[in-house]
Amino acid sequence: MPSSPGHPEHPDAARYRGSWVGLLLGAAVRAAANPRLAIDLLRTGWAFRRRRWWAAAPFLPTPDVTYLRWRMYTAYGSEDAVPPLEDMLRFVRWRRETMGL
Repeated sequence: MPSSPGHPEHPDAARYRGSWVGLLLGAAVRAAANPRLAIDLLRTGWAFRRRRWWAAAPFLPTPDVTYLRWRMYTAYGSEDAVPPLEDMLRFVRWRRETMGL
């Protein structure tokens, strides 16, 4: 499993290989059953949008790839990591509770 230059992977990084599409689909299913969680996910997604997202393709408020890769590296030891669904859901709940949203 090759790592990015200058970024040795954490020994457990292989555990965090997955699909972003699968993660988002899992979150959508959980959000459909829980309106509070849906609001938390939307607010967190909006907070992570890249600056001036409307000025460049794909013209969607998606996260900045560089920032997202840095977040995954600091959390999971690999820039290519995909967080487990439960980690993401725990984060959005934590964000709401600590920020009073």
